[in-house]
Parts: sequence; C-alpha cells; structure tokens
Amino acid sequence: MTTTIDNRQGLRTRGVRAAVAGHPLLSFFVLACGLSWLAWVPYTLSSHGLGVWDLAFPAILGSAQLSGVLPGALLGPLGGAFLVTAVADGRPGLRRWAGRLLRWRVGWRWYALALVGVPALVLVSGLPFSGGVVQAPSLLALAAVIPGLVIQLFTTGLSEEPGWRDFALPRLQERFGPMGAAAVLGPVWATWHLPLFLSDWGGFPNAPWTQLVWFAGFCITFNIVMAWVFNRTGESLPVAMLLHVGVNNTVSMLWTEIYPGIPADRMILGLAILSTIGAAAILVATRGRLGYPGPARLVDSGDGHR
Repeated sequence: MTTTIDNRQGLRTRGVRAAVAGHPLLSFFVLACGLSWLAWVPYTLSSHGLGVWDLAFPAILGSAQLSGVLPGALLGPLGGAFLVTAVADGRPGLRRWAGRLLRWRVGWRWYALALVGVPALVLVSGLPFSGGVVQAPSLLALAAVIPGLVIQLFTTGLSEEPGWRDFALPRLQERFGPMGAAAVLGPVWATWHLPLFLSDWGGFPNAPWTQLVWFAGFCITFNIVMAWVFNRTGESLPVAMLLHVGVNNTVSMLWTEIYPGIPADRMILGLAILSTIGAAAILVATRGRLGYPGPARLVDSGDGHR
C-alpha cells in the first residue's frame, strides 16, 4: 500500500515538473501573480486596506508597506523565476539567470540614463500639472535620495526585475519577438500590481479609478523602455533595476517636495504621458526591434551593446 502511494506521489511530482518544464512562461506568470496575490491578502484586508481584519502591520522606515507588501513581491516574481528556472533548466539555467545580475560592466551613459536622465524627466513630467506651484526640495529630502535608492534597489528592484526582465523577457522575445514580448509582458506587469490598489499602496480608498488606468498605461509603455535598455546593455540586470527604482525613488523622495499640490492620479498621468512619448520614440528609432539582436547573437560587445 505504501509503495502504491509513493508511486502515485512520484507520478504527480514528475507530472508537475513536466508541466512546468513544458510551459515555463505560463508557469512563471501563474506563480508570480498567484504567490504575490496570496501573500498580499492579509495586507489588503487589514487596516491598511479594506479594513475587514483588525490588523495593523508594523512600520519599517516609516512605512508598513515594507512589512506588508515586500514579502509578497519577493515571493512572486523573484520566487517564481527561481522555481521555474530550477525545474525547467536546472543548475545551468540558474547560473545563466543569476549571471545577468552581475552584468554591471556596461557603458557609463546607461547608468547616467538610469540615475540622472530618467529621474530628471520624471520631475519634468509634473510641470504641466503644477499650476506654477514648484518649490525646491528640502536638504533632508535631497540627503535621502541616495539611501532611498539603495533601499529601493534591494526591495523593489531585487523583488521584481529578476522575474520580469531577467526570466520572462528573454524567453518572450525568443518566442514572440520584441514587439510580441512587449505586448505580453507590459499588461502582465500592470496586472500583477492590481491587488495593491485595494490598500494604501494604491491610495485606497480615496484614489479615483482613473489612477489605476494611468498606472496600467505607464507600466505597458515603460515596459518598452525597460526592454530597450535591457537589450542594449547586453541584458544587464543592474541597469534594469536602477532604471526601475530610479522612477520609484524619485517619486518617493522628491515629488511631493517639488510639487506639493499635484494629486497622485495627476502624477501617474504625467508619468504615463512621458513613458508613452519615450516608448513611441524608441519604437520609431529601432523600427520595433527595441535593440533586440535575435536569439543567435547573444555575445556582448565591449561597451555592453549587442
């Protein structure tokens, strides 16, 4: 009897492994969303969200989101990518996956774009909505920019980018091409965030429904910018992470200091407009290739281009 049960369990295990190995992208998307959404249930139901549970998460560095949101973010894209890579590709695949995290030797202009260019454009995007009310940030806010960037790098950047860009983007581009990959990954990336709009992360309960629409538009278009930078830097994950968290950190540390009168939905609309312009320019300049060299040419040149 025990042998029969063991055999059945073994067959189920092999069946699951075969399904994951045969459908790695679908498996990753299911795990990325499913694990994160499941982990976020307590936060969205707590006093930080719908208020169904009389539960308050502890504040870390002034925010409960680090204790309530970060664990789910780490479980989803990062955990899902690790699990699927381990099952589908084994140790060689895990080495390739982790190896992109060490590709930091790229041209300096890509770091300048991620650390200076994009944050500057983020701040410029607020000018049309400012009504002329613009003020200089405090010295405290300026001093917090670098520490905030480091924290974001090891929270938001490390939890998301090993999944979306490191795992999913190369596989999607090889299968569907750069435009097809962008058409799939952008909406999935936006959808992954949806439960958070039921919490203070998304401004609940005061945020208008349009805020979610503008946010989805930003994710879909900024994903194109992210894909272009990832491809052009020889799949450098450090640059992709810095590009992502550069936007988040600028909004967190400087936005309300410079634009105290702009509501969150107008801020996100400005970001969506800016990223749409950037994505359109990249699509035209690259003729839709987004810097993708094709699966047969994966050797980097000296400056990180491919």
